[in-house]
Amino acid sequence: MEQNPYLTGAYAPVTEEIGAELTDIEGEVPTDVAGVYVRNGPNPRFRAEGRKHWFDGDGMLHAVTVEGGTLSYRNRWIRTAGFRREDEAGSALWRGLMEPTTGNPPPMPGELVTPYKDTGNTDVIAHGGHLLTSWYVSGAGHRVDARTLETTGPERAGSEKPLRLTAHSKVDPETGELFYFDYGPKPALTYGVLGRDGSPRHRTTVALPGPRLPHDMALTERFAIVMDLPVFHRPEALAKKKWIVGYHQELPARFGVLPRYGEGSEVRWFEAETCYVYHVVNAWEEDDAIVMVGCRCSDPIPEVDPADGADARMLANLRLSARLHRWRFDLTTGETTEEALDDLNTEFPTMDLRRLGRRSRYSYHQRIPKARTLLFDGVVKYDSDTGARRVLEYGPGRYGSEVAFAPREGASGEDEGYLFSFVDDRAADRSELWVIRADDLEVVAKARVPQRVPLGFHAAWMPASELVG
Repeated sequence: MEQNPYLTGAYAPVTEEIGAELTDIEGEVPTDVAGVYVRNGPNPRFRAEGRKHWFDGDGMLHAVTVEGGTLSYRNRWIRTAGFRREDEAGSALWRGLMEPTTGNPPPMPGELVTPYKDTGNTDVIAHGGHLLTSWYVSGAGHRVDARTLETTGPERAGSEKPLRLTAHSKVDPETGELFYFDYGPKPALTYGVLGRDGSPRHRTTVALPGPRLPHDMALTERFAIVMDLPVFHRPEALAKKKWIVGYHQELPARFGVLPRYGEGSEVRWFEAETCYVYHVVNAWEEDDAIVMVGCRCSDPIPEVDPADGADARMLANLRLSARLHRWRFDLTTGETTEEALDDLNTEFPTMDLRRLGRRSRYSYHQRIPKARTLLFDGVVKYDSDTGARRVLEYGPGRYGSEVAFAPREGASGEDEGYLFSFVDDRAADRSELWVIRADDLEVVAKARVPQRVPLGFHAAWMPASELVG
């Protein structure tokens, strides 16, 4: 039987946690930037029974510290409750997304209730001087030391139990507050705010027509935008404790606007053309309206290819197809207008986070080729003011990671900085760190990493000035 393609080649997990200075460098590492580039992703430690999904792997962080023109690499698993329990058992205890949840271990006292193993493998952001990792199925947020990558424990927000949140929380660059949401099997989502120090500031519930699976949110200076999108569990599958989602094309996409500290009852829903949105670029207020730019999926559940056998459904759902899009929500009339900004298949956007929630111009995306598995074959820089785009291709047989934008020291311009990406070279079966100028997408340095970095999910930049300790 053919091995799952998300467990081989560029996706194959690594088994060692290491730390090393990067000395095999082509080009020149810039000296006007300092901090940590870190990327999250799945890296299964033990082999579980049943079929495997790419999303099942234990979370592992890979990071490079940049300081004085030198580079040092480190990788560490995220020590979630599930990881620690399997580490103690010496074997897998949970089955994954492709299998029924019956038989998975119940939570221990003090742990969050979830039918799957909370891996923390999806997102990573900088907040309050630490890294915060999260899981796309609303698990516990975990604090991580940005220098050592050691997991310091779950975020509790002043409670005895860990804080439940999903991927893609937003940090306001002015106040340092964290804006988050979570969802579950109930017809509602929770929206909340934490202070820079992790203290709870606000929490409310937003009613939904049924259980939903939103993946991202947006933030402006006065508002938060949550989503009710027509991709969610099939009721018959939920009854059998199986993860099978459907695209309900008869329903519109709905975007809920509520004041940052508003109650769920204050939400205003704006309807748009049916679609799914995995990732938002940014949102801001403009002329009594909210402008939101993101990646729009018009066909989020592609047709299954029977030739893919037992992995056919997983492979189909991971064939991401998205286009850069702009929505405008008129706060006076309640109307939505929208327009496509490009026809290239790009996703996993990032931007200069100093402008989050404020008008921005540039964003940096991963280009997605037609392939059996999800791959990133280039970086695309968009100028949403002019519609222009610039492309940097990684080259034949090379596949990158989500980039993070790092501003140059003392720079204020929106694209005055660098992009960092781990790039997998299939022919050499090795990984490199690429340092790319953000203004013109020129590669200024490539550093060989002494351990292969499996392809993964989201990335972040932590400036040296914000590091704690």
